[in-house]
Amino acid sequence: MSVYILVVDDEPDVEPLFRQQFRRDLRTGRFLMEFAPSAPAALARASDVADPPLILILSDINMPGMSGLEMLPKVRANRPEVPVIMITAYGDPETRRQAIERGAVGLLTKPIDFALLRHEIDTRLGQAA
Repeated sequence: MSVYILVVDDEPDVEPLFRQQFRRDLRTGRFLMEFAPSAPAALARASDVADPPLILILSDINMPGMSGLEMLPKVRANRPEVPVIMITAYGDPETRRQAIERGAVGLLTKPIDFALLRHEIDTRLGQAA
C-alpha cells in the first residue's frame, strides 16, 4: 500500500532537503511525498487526494497570505482523520499552545530533527498498515 505525505512550506529549499533526507523511502515507494508552496494550495490538494491515502501533513507556520496556524482548523475540518504536525523556527510555549489548540498533533522546530520526524512518519505508517 502506498501512502502520501503532504509538506507545506513557502521556502524553495524545503523540497530538495526533504527529498534528500527521505530519498531511500521515496525511491522504494515506502511513501510518496508532495509539496505545496502555500496554505491555500495545501488545502486544495488535501481535499482532492483520495488515492493513495493521505496519512500526514507537515506544515510550516509562517507563510505569506494564510499562515499554517490559520490553515490548521480548515484542514482539520475537511480531513479530521489526517494528523498535522506544524514546523516552526519559533518553538516557544505560546506557539506550541496555539498549534495544539487548533488541532496539531505535534510541533517540530527548525532546524528539523529528521530522526524525530522519521519516527513520527514511521508511527503514521504503522497506523496506516
